[in-house]
Amino acid sequence: MHRDIKKPGRPGAVWAALIAVYIAWGSTFLAIRYVVETMPPFLTASVRFLIAGGILYAWRRISGDAPPTRRQWRSAAVVGLFLLLGGNGCVSWAEQRLTSSVTALLIASVPVWMVLLDALLHGRQPGYQKPGRWTLLGIFVGFAGIVLLVSPNQQEGAQGKIDLLGAAVVTLGAFLWAAGSLYSRSADLPDSPLLSTSMEMLCGGVGLLLAGTVTGEWASINIPAISANSLLGLIYLIIFGSWVGFAAYTWLLRSAPTPLVSTYAYINPVVAVVAGHLIAAEPLTLRMELAAAVIIGAVVVITITQSPPANAEESAVPLLEK
Repeated sequence: MHRDIKKPGRPGAVWAALIAVYIAWGSTFLAIRYVVETMPPFLTASVRFLIAGGILYAWRRISGDAPPTRRQWRSAAVVGLFLLLGGNGCVSWAEQRLTSSVTALLIASVPVWMVLLDALLHGRQPGYQKPGRWTLLGIFVGFAGIVLLVSPNQQEGAQGKIDLLGAAVVTLGAFLWAAGSLYSRSADLPDSPLLSTSMEMLCGGVGLLLAGTVTGEWASINIPAISANSLLGLIYLIIFGSWVGFAAYTWLLRSAPTPLVSTYAYINPVVAVVAGHLIAAEPLTLRMELAAAVIIGAVVVITITQSPPANAEESAVPLLEK
């Protein structure tokens, strides 16, 4: 796989793209919450990615991208199933039981899981760089923040009480997202990041469609009961969460320093919490504020102290986009 040479973008354009990523991906958690209020989670996520991925794939092929090989489709299927069926599917299902703010904070643990999985899978390979003391501290602090957020000794009926099953499903989603992200680093995928992304969306969308069918979601569809907020949320996810977010992110990978681009990993949860509180009046308790500070602080430490992957410029697979 070839590596594109970075061409520094103008500061104004870089910051405009960064803000687009911050807002587009930070707000997707709230959009998902509105969608699943009156629409089934797996099937609507499938619609989102099949539409977004299909149009994006057609655009890239018309633009001249070479047709993917069978092996590349197989790699895209693995990544798409881990990230979109596993990661996004868990988020969509869990937001029937959790606020978007809590979901975003739990998903912010993805970098923690990535470091642990990387050490487990590649720790004995030659050239593997072991996590330093600051990275290990970040891992410990990150898990402490999660425990603080979902502390089991919350009072029944208290404001901001967190559903433990929903929290467990989101944590599973974060783990699967981390696993898929690590696999994508060495997977045989097309040189075009947007073509790869479209293939992953299509494969993940098919997986979500099957999941919705197996779990009986077709029977739960009640078209007259679908709210305007759910429809607008789905449209928002397709346009801003998938197209605008990915386009801005892909351009940034080739036009801005990688450490600057990686700041979305800890800005997005902040945007999600603020959006959930201001727009949807989600509770923001002192415990949640403390947990947010701890988790996001851990992500900052891990992001700063971990070296980026060798193919960071080539990958269009974000860690936290939902």
